[in-house]
Amino acid sequence: MALYDLTRSLTRGTIFGLCRPTLEGLENVPADGPFIVAPNHRSFLDSVIVQALMPRPVSFFAKAEYFTTKGLKGKLMKTFFESVKSIPVERGEQAASVQALKTLLDILAKNEGIGIYPEGTRSRDGLLYRGRTGVGWLALTTGAPVLPVGLIGTEKLQPADKNGIRPQHFTMKIGAPLYFDKTGPDHSLPARRAVTDTIMDAIAQLSGQERAGSYNQSPSLD
Repeated sequence: MALYDLTRSLTRGTIFGLCRPTLEGLENVPADGPFIVAPNHRSFLDSVIVQALMPRPVSFFAKAEYFTTKGLKGKLMKTFFESVKSIPVERGEQAASVQALKTLLDILAKNEGIGIYPEGTRSRDGLLYRGRTGVGWLALTTGAPVLPVGLIGTEKLQPADKNGIRPQHFTMKIGAPLYFDKTGPDHSLPARRAVTDTIMDAIAQLSGQERAGSYNQSPSLD
């Protein structure tokens, strides 16, 4: 935990020093036990922000390339993402994604926190897209509470298709935990869909985004 604590402390200090974010609802994070963080997704930096500012560790998926890139840059990326408990996943490959979801079950079984973006990929037009049902599957399979999160203004930190980071104020709102019956992995698709829709409704209330009726499809994988 020493490397995690150091990385989190440095990242948190940098974010507060440069962006002075507004945080709401930190008291909604359970003091113990497993939990699922479900944010909207506006920026490449969203995972880093959530991991740094949450009072408890949160593990997110991260592109496998961040762990396999060669050279000094690759080593630095790998060290950083490992230190903040990121999980490598091959995006766009169904088998790898399914296995990654199962990996999240192991983390929740240890009474730790995981993060998953129901939209799947970043919204580049500001709309809140329909949620994919992986978050519903996790909630019903484990019974872990789901924390809806609304990120407001993080898209200004690094606009889509831009490499540079521009320090800007942003807001992170954490909603009240959502609890669903623990059914285990054997549940119906309509039940999973209903849970996912409930989570997306809560995210929408927090983020204030206009809703899209479709899934988000990105020309590039985030």
